[in-house]
Amino acid sequence: MASTRKLSSDEVNALIDGLGSDTSSPSTLMDGDDVRPFQFGSDDLSLLGDYHALRIINERFARLARSVFLPMLRIQPRISSFPPEVKTFDEYTAGIENFMSLNISRIEELRGNLLTVLAPNFISVLTNSYYGGKIAALPMKRNEFTATEERIIELVNEGLNDTLQMAWRDLMPITVTHQNREINPQFASFVDGAELVIICSFVVQLPETDAASFDVIYPLQTLKPIAAQLRSRLQADVSEDDHTWRERMERAVLNIPLTVTGRLSQPVVSMYKLINMQVGDTFPIVIGEGVEVQIDGENAFLGELGEVGANAAINLKSRLK
Repeated sequence: MASTRKLSSDEVNALIDGLGSDTSSPSTLMDGDDVRPFQFGSDDLSLLGDYHALRIINERFARLARSVFLPMLRIQPRISSFPPEVKTFDEYTAGIENFMSLNISRIEELRGNLLTVLAPNFISVLTNSYYGGKIAALPMKRNEFTATEERIIELVNEGLNDTLQMAWRDLMPITVTHQNREINPQFASFVDGAELVIICSFVVQLPETDAASFDVIYPLQTLKPIAAQLRSRLQADVSEDDHTWRERMERAVLNIPLTVTGRLSQPVVSMYKLINMQVGDTFPIVIGEGVEVQIDGENAFLGELGEVGANAAINLKSRLK
């Protein structure tokens, strides 16, 4: 897969200057002192290949992250992931606003950091909806978050960090711990501006309003130790634990209606006697050791008759095989 890195303005100007200058013959260029050998595939941009494993992690993270926003939006939003993109940190910050929610966390196993970037409009939507309002951003310009919004940011960042740990689990177990929070990219002590970072962008579809987005950013140096694993197309044979799906399945199973029957006796009567019976006639029955309790026609328990208050009841004594 070709690199997605774009040329910086300095590199574009250097190319333009080179085209405008006098070109020398190939033999002259080869005799220069600046010529040095280069091995294809040794540059940093091709280090992680086509990011196959990282794309799988992002797709799993997008599915699991729906449960993070469910309590705030009161719906399960649809979250889509974009392919990872490589830029310098300066190039990334040049494309975002000066007022953002920048959450710096540390990956203990990789001895590196990651950055979660949330837009102020998205924070406004989450805050407004969480406290009973509509799913809509409040039209205002500001340069700081309120105490209520700071609490929402804390909840979202904690939930996303836990979700990242689950998404990475099949590749390798990681521990993500919160380090610091900033609102201006210039003061975020994340990486040097010229360092390369891998940007994983996610879009959250919202009803009756514009879609929101957030980014998870890894320094390229942080992922270098596991470059071979990130290039691999094989995943660990570990079943994905989707808590949302399990909870819904559990609720569905527990809400299945079942018919419970208490059988005191099962007499056998001839057809002749049954036809000739009149109102007021009686016939004897044999009561066994107790009352058989059946669930959907299957024998389940053996009990005895009793009373609870003014109601008849069955006391379960033993379970039937």
